[in-house]
Amino acid sequence: MKFIIAGKNIEVTPGLKSAVEEKIGKLERYFTPETEVHVTLSVEKERQKIEVTIPVKGSIIRSEQVSNDMYVSIDLVEEIIERQLKKYKNKLIDQKQSANYFKKEFIEKEYMEDEEVKIIRSKKFDIKPMYPEDACVQMELLGHNFFVFCNAETDQVNVVYKRKGNTYGLIEPED
Repeated sequence: MKFIIAGKNIEVTPGLKSAVEEKIGKLERYFTPETEVHVTLSVEKERQKIEVTIPVKGSIIRSEQVSNDMYVSIDLVEEIIERQLKKYKNKLIDQKQSANYFKKEFIEKEYMEDEEVKIIRSKKFDIKPMYPEDACVQMELLGHNFFVFCNAETDQVNVVYKRKGNTYGLIEPED
């Protein structure tokens, strides 16, 4: 695995770098040697956050963990990614999206699936063109934390969502 480690508001010391490579390196048993692992360590006040992103063809395996100790965050993130890999292994491989990125032993081993992904409810609604700001107002009126709408400016389906600190985000497709 190839590690790309960056720091935001924190210096990536040799100790942190070796902790990341040692702990997340345990995932090497699943991935081929050329797989890239993007790691970002950041600090905001008391929050020690690690974000790990592993791009594999057609999918992105990602986790972020926050604690008051960076080494604890590193431990947590590795456990979460390993759980994700085992849970979604069959889906990743069945879709033939990313088998080249994983080691043969991982692909051939059977894991118990915790829970199947099941859609238990489906909704249909009329998507009216509106501006993102109007979509935020509509989202607030509905009491939801996201809202799907047709952007009146681009005529594409977009999503607005509530962020921390009473701010909003907009998700729009790439051109």
